[in-house]
Amino acid sequence: MALLDILEFPDPRLRTKAKPVTIVDDGIRKLTQDMLETMYHAPGIGLAATQVNVHQRVIVVDTSEDKTQPLVFINPEIVPLTGEKEYEEGCLSVPGFHEKVIRPDIIRVKALDAQGKPFEMECSGLLSVCLQHEMDHLNGVLFVDHISKLKRDRIRRKLEKTQRVAAPRS
Repeated sequence: MALLDILEFPDPRLRTKAKPVTIVDDGIRKLTQDMLETMYHAPGIGLAATQVNVHQRVIVVDTSEDKTQPLVFINPEIVPLTGEKEYEEGCLSVPGFHEKVIRPDIIRVKALDAQGKPFEMECSGLLSVCLQHEMDHLNGVLFVDHISKLKRDRIRRKLEKTQRVAAPRS
């Protein structure tokens, strides 16, 4: 397994729409393992392939307290089921920032697992939010797109300043 580099906002590659996985093979399984390792190391609870500059429809999630319940979603499709709820979200691609976002409270997700077998599940709470957040990534959308332009621009400026300071000089 390997740690992957996580792209950070405002990197334009985060706006790339991911393509469906055509075959679940050893390469995709290795990607999911590398993504899980990267997510746990970051530390985070979800990671979309787009965030590691792989533009395929793959998501990994683990919302368990002890980080022992990894889930893999390949070519996920989400259907909102009930209501809306406001949640405070953060993102590995927008480090250090948290903002409130309104999303459907309960969803149904259909996807393939790491072996390529189809499955369906109903999700609520943190898992629901996490999946919707990661699905946004696959569509080139970030959680900052759900907040005001003023807040988004403030976050962009702060991250760009941090990235300039951290960048090696040649």
